[in-house]
Parts: sequence; C-alpha cells; structure tokens
Amino acid sequence: MTSDQLLAPIKSFLQCVTPDEWINEAKKPENLKVLLLDHLICELKAGQTAMWLIRKYAVDKESGKALLEWFQPYEKFVYKKEGNLASLAEHYKLSKAIVPKSNSIFGQDLIDKMVLLIKEELHHFYQVLEIMTNRGIAYENITAGRYAKGMMQHVRTHEPAILIDKLICGAYIEARSCERFAKIAPLLDDELNSFYVSLLRSEARHYQDYLSLAQKVAGCDISDRVKFFGEIEAKLISTPDTDFKFHSGIPTI
Repeated sequence: MTSDQLLAPIKSFLQCVTPDEWINEAKKPENLKVLLLDHLICELKAGQTAMWLIRKYAVDKESGKALLEWFQPYEKFVYKKEGNLASLAEHYKLSKAIVPKSNSIFGQDLIDKMVLLIKEELHHFYQVLEIMTNRGIAYENITAGRYAKGMMQHVRTHEPAILIDKLICGAYIEARSCERFAKIAPLLDDELNSFYVSLLRSEARHYQDYLSLAQKVAGCDISDRVKFFGEIEAKLISTPDTDFKFHSGIPTI
C-alpha cells in the first residue's frame, strides 16, 4: 500500500488539513528541539491512554499491575529524569501475560489492540529518544499543549459514553499524528524523513483500531458523535494557538 492509499481514509476522516502556517513553523531548524520533545512525550501519553483503558475496562488486578510495571521506567525518565537510552532498552517487552477480567464485557479485542498499540508507542518513544541523544538534544520538561485536553473536556460523564468518547478522541489524535508526519517528513532531513514515513502505517492502524472499538462498544451508529469530535478537533487545529507543539493550531508566536 502506498502512502497516498494509506492516507486517503485519514484525510476523509479529519475535517481539516494541517494549515500551512503550522508546517512553515515546524520545518524551521530552531523548532526541531520542541518538536522532538513533544513527540517523545506524545508517544508516552498515547501508551498511557491505552494502558488506562485496558486497566479500567478489561483486565484483572495482576495484569493491571504488570502494565504499570511495564511503564515505570519510561515514566521515571519523563517525570523524574531517571534512566537513559541504555536502561530503557532493557525494558522494551511486557514480561507477563495480560488476562481479561472474568466479568469484562469488552473482550479480548480491546486488550489485543491496546497492547499492540502500547508496544509500538513505547518503541517509538525509544526511537525518538535515540534520535535526540544522537543529536545532543537533552530531555527537558515542557508544558502540554491545548490539543488533547481541548477534546477530552467534551467527553461525557456516564458509561459507556465515557469509553466511547475517549476511543473516538484517540482515533482523532492518531489520525492527526499520521497526517502531520506525512506533511512534514519531506521537509526534514533524511533521517527524520525516513523515520516519520516509517510511522505512518502504525498510526493509521491505531486510528482505525480506536474507531472500530468505539463502534463495537456502542453497538449502534456513532457517526454523530464522531462528527462532533471531528468539529472540535478541526477547530483546535485551524485556529490561532500561542503554544507551538506537534498537535498545535496556527502559530501566533
């Protein structure tokens, strides 16, 4: 499958394209550091979201504990600046089997899709950190952008609507990531171009997995809800934003 074929459903899913103003800012060499830092943190957050979904809805207590342990080295690195590239390389794989709750109504499908997503996001985290390390870009804390919070604040407050909405939000985040990787890859150096193109297939599948899970949980037509979050997402992407990040809107800096 070509990149164009891969991106076609994503372009029809998203309600706007990334504005040229963001692309012009993203390709500036002086913004590469914040782009990579934010990308690194986004990979961890994507994995954490998937872990939260599994722990809350799908697995038993011991499996939930195993998931927490899997993330611990990455979280210590980001939040406490403990560890390095070499130490993270030792914690790449999940060491224990993930067992569904006996009363889980979401089945193995949620677990399988989210565990695969976590494995890929943590691997991408490692790859971004490797690129940063090789370029002498030290990790530092940065503030979160408005994007994810701007969507999550519209999530409903009762079940299963909470889960459905969070899965839809996940679909949009992954789809936008894929679209932006494709947009900026040709404008960056050869290493980053190759790396971002390599991410397209997994990001495209992640969006589809989130959307299919949302449909499965709902058991009814969710197109109105998908459209609702699509409008919110498009507004966040296409309106002025004072904070330049990977998922930010039109830069005003």
